[in-house]
Amino acid sequence: MVWGEYPAEFNPKVHGPYDPARFYGKKDTPFTQVRLRELGSWLARRNKTPRAATQAVSRAWWRWQQKYLLPEKMGVAPFIQIAVGSMAFFYLINYTKYKAHRTQKYHW
Repeated sequence: MVWGEYPAEFNPKVHGPYDPARFYGKKDTPFTQVRLRELGSWLARRNKTPRAATQAVSRAWWRWQQKYLLPEKMGVAPFIQIAVGSMAFFYLINYTKYKAHRTQKYHW
């Protein structure tokens, strides 16, 4: 698949109109239904290439966008999600500074 082309697994006669938020590959057991003893074989069946990861992120972005950003009567949820996500991100990148201050004792 090159930029602007449909995935090789997509068949318009079977799937209907193309939806970028849908995975058109072979169906597999959802992660929530995998038993602990089957986890190793389930992980071995995953496609671990950078391209597959990029496609998964793209599908997740499309689903999030369709659910929160594009409805006619959009609420404040996407703005709150972005604010909380950015706060968590900046906390993680500054964690070493926060960790150093944990043991400090401030005297007046």
